[in-house]
Amino acid sequence: MSIERLLLTLFFLGFFPGELAVAQNTTIPFKMGVVLNSDKWVGKMALSCIFMAVSDFYATHSFYRTRLVLHTRDPNNDIVGAASVTLDLLKNTQVQAIIGPETSSQANFVVDLGNKTQVPIVSFSATSPSLSSIKTPYFVRACLNDSTQAKAIAAIVQAFGWREAVPVYEDSDFGNGIIPYLTDALQEIDTRVPYRSVIPPLASDDQILQELYKLQTMQTRVFIVHMSASLGSRLFLKAKEAQMMTAGYVWIITDGLTNLLTSMDPSIINSMQGVLGVKPYVPKSKELESFKIRWRRKFQQDNPNTQRADLDIYGLLAYDSVWALAMAAENVGGANLSYQQVQSTDNSTDLSTLGISKIGPKLLQTILKTGFRGLSGEFRLVDGQLQSSSFQIVNVIGTGWREVGVWTPTNGILKNMSATSSQVYSTSKNNLQTVIWPGDPTFVPKGWVIPTSGKKLRIGVPVKDGFSQFVNVSHNTDTNETIVTGYCIDVFKAVMEELPYAVPYEFIPFQKANGASAGNYNDLIYQVFLQNYDAVVGDTTIIANRSLYVDFTLPYTESGVSMIVPIKKDDRKNAWIFLKPLNRDLWITSAAFFILTGFVVWLLEHRINSEFRGPVSHQIGMIFWFSFSTLVFAHRERVASNLARFVVIIWVFVVLILSSSYTASLTSMLTVQKLQPTITDIKELQNKGECVGYQEGSFVVGLLKMMNFDESKLKEYKSVDECNEGLSKGSRNGGFAAAFDEIPYIKLFLASYCSKYTVVGPTYKTDGFGFVFPRGSPLVPDISRAILNVTVGDTMRRIEVAWFGQQANCPDPNTLVSSDDINSLTMDSFWGLFLIAGVSSTLALLVFAISFYCDNKHQLENVDPDTSVWKKMAILAKQFDRKDLSSHTFRRSDDNSSHALRRAEDDDQFEDLMITNNTAPQSPTSNRTDGIFIPPEEHGRPSIEVANHSHDEPVSQEMVSSIELSNQNIERSSAHGMSTEY
Repeated sequence: MSIERLLLTLFFLGFFPGELAVAQNTTIPFKMGVVLNSDKWVGKMALSCIFMAVSDFYATHSFYRTRLVLHTRDPNNDIVGAASVTLDLLKNTQVQAIIGPETSSQANFVVDLGNKTQVPIVSFSATSPSLSSIKTPYFVRACLNDSTQAKAIAAIVQAFGWREAVPVYEDSDFGNGIIPYLTDALQEIDTRVPYRSVIPPLASDDQILQELYKLQTMQTRVFIVHMSASLGSRLFLKAKEAQMMTAGYVWIITDGLTNLLTSMDPSIINSMQGVLGVKPYVPKSKELESFKIRWRRKFQQDNPNTQRADLDIYGLLAYDSVWALAMAAENVGGANLSYQQVQSTDNSTDLSTLGISKIGPKLLQTILKTGFRGLSGEFRLVDGQLQSSSFQIVNVIGTGWREVGVWTPTNGILKNMSATSSQVYSTSKNNLQTVIWPGDPTFVPKGWVIPTSGKKLRIGVPVKDGFSQFVNVSHNTDTNETIVTGYCIDVFKAVMEELPYAVPYEFIPFQKANGASAGNYNDLIYQVFLQNYDAVVGDTTIIANRSLYVDFTLPYTESGVSMIVPIKKDDRKNAWIFLKPLNRDLWITSAAFFILTGFVVWLLEHRINSEFRGPVSHQIGMIFWFSFSTLVFAHRERVASNLARFVVIIWVFVVLILSSSYTASLTSMLTVQKLQPTITDIKELQNKGECVGYQEGSFVVGLLKMMNFDESKLKEYKSVDECNEGLSKGSRNGGFAAAFDEIPYIKLFLASYCSKYTVVGPTYKTDGFGFVFPRGSPLVPDISRAILNVTVGDTMRRIEVAWFGQQANCPDPNTLVSSDDINSLTMDSFWGLFLIAGVSSTLALLVFAISFYCDNKHQLENVDPDTSVWKKMAILAKQFDRKDLSSHTFRRSDDNSSHALRRAEDDDQFEDLMITNNTAPQSPTSNRTDGIFIPPEEHGRPSIEVANHSHDEPVSQEMVSSIELSNQNIERSSAHGMSTEY
């Protein structure tokens, strides 16, 4: 009798003695192969769990028609052996499903056989991502893919802020499969992988030690170990021997090792003290605790020589896998359990003779759809494998391990699973319990150290001819020693002294054999990317395109690029400076409005105000006099019209604002005019075609090209003196009109020439000077913190004074002179005022014109309709030129009539009175009063002629008296209600 039949018989006799006969007649055997290494811990534990699973399942499902019949095979830890026993199960036993094999390397061979025969291969321990149900659809992974733990490990690295990590893995299908996923997860958190340590599965102890010594010479002290239990145990024994399990080291192990901690020898656990590990989270349950007790009792009975017997995840997954297969077998039924045979040959081991399972496709689909809550948690397959799970984070302490936290895909790192209510993903180390690290410290290791090989950091420094105050490289011929000094060098030395640890370094000039510079700053920085230098120290500016290749520390200088231009000569002694407060357009506009306002006031006052009448020259002078006099004093001429008063009051307001602004601008020019630059902005440079200067080797030349400067207009300078010489010459004499440079260089330049130049225009932002390191260098955070300590103290001030001097007598270059500070006032600031003045004058003229036309339109009623428009306008103009005697300004009392006549002697009314009456024919209807002839109104204009007197004869005193007497009579008649017209 075979072992399988014996086990099955014992199973039924032990659990169903009363129903054995019935069971033998009614149950359908369902053959299932088991391929496990019986001499390994996982194989032993899994086999016991598998048999207990069959027993437990049919104890609770006795009514099922099918019964799993186990056919076990031992591959003897060999890949070919696993393929051989699987071939035997498929060809000779014709099993319907296979559980196993144990390792991913063995599974790589077995799954192809299952795919060929359409027999599902269910593995609970082959975790390598290289195994995929897409390539081999009959492979079912009843465990977690190794790639699922990559993000959990990356979260631990991120929580403690380590910037570099080295994977140490086994050179096998199991070891290599996780590396791409782990590398991607680390890159997502900006953690660099500077090296990958690969160890063969059959490596000797000396080979392991050699690789560990190699790791010891590197800076990185964070190692992620992913290998089988046999190789991993040897690795940690040798790591302890190499003094790499001491303070400062960080070891993180994947679940392949963490799951087996409970089964490892105490000596191995002792060598792993302080190690962090991840393992799948198994929810607690009463069924699980009960099973652990039963399993431990049975396992110790079957294996009395085994001292450590603790159930792990692999045993639970093996148990749940059997339950899934038993459920699927029952759902499929017992029909067609045979193979479809192919033509056989004489060679019984020939693969071509393998049959194809008739029930295989249906069984596979049933397994994939099976779901239940097992001992390991929720058993549900997604894409042919268990779904992603949460992980425990454990710390190896004493003889075992303790949980320090958990990681979930949704919430990140948590103290325990009860804290998963939050939906925020966290990678805070505060969510972890205290970790005991290798060497028993509780403080978090930095994750890197200076290599123990004694190698110094190779610090590249630029070689330049000018601006030696920042970096200066000299050679001592007596000692054949290269000396590097300067402001940047002193700052770097002060920063390195602030570090809590010693970092050996040496300065290496970036120069050719003849001592000349080997390239510009971009070339020097690129050497760090090429790993020719470990860092660069100098006046290197932090800009975006450089950060693509290297990492910068925090800046230690001010940032920005500005323009230096010469200062104009002091114009305060210029005789015409009083014209500069207003620009030309504003002067012209103001003068035009002065004249316009005077003319408008004259129009409004001419008919009713004697001050605005008289000879033409007098009236023209009055127009200019009246408006311009408002600038300095109140004019003596009184304004009689309300419309004129409205115009004048608006204009006085405009003049007040304009004169106040002029005074303020002139005062400003007389006091700060000495700061006025020759060039005010970049557009002025470009419009005039001026040349501009930049420092040799600086990135500023690229900035100028981006500003659309003609490359032929760009000129280099190497030192402070060359910059001064170029600016002094100017563009026309072979120099340049302006220089563009960074703020630190500008400060140094103005320290020597602050009386001749100033800074204008906007500041183009950069991030200042910073030290250069390779991308992901662990030195960057510590040096950046040290820079903050140096810059806020007195150390930085002392270094600046030592190299740049006090600069007490120089203006601050950050106080930039912009064009808005020095330009004349323009129309942009006053067009609103002039608009108000123009509108008010126009409105007053419009009201006056309408009123005048309405009052005098009767003058046009008796005019011939064929009269031209120009003649009509001439009639109105002639009427406009006469006094408006109806105005209140010409109404006088009787006592003042003589005085009024005398004031009118210069008017055109007096000229009308001078018209002789002797030669004029007398009208029968004419009226005479005391020798004065008053003819009828002609064209609406009253006329008075002197009787018996010609135009050529002089007027006698008696005639004047007669005129006065006549005027008195007229005024009396008007006073008594009589209508009298002139």
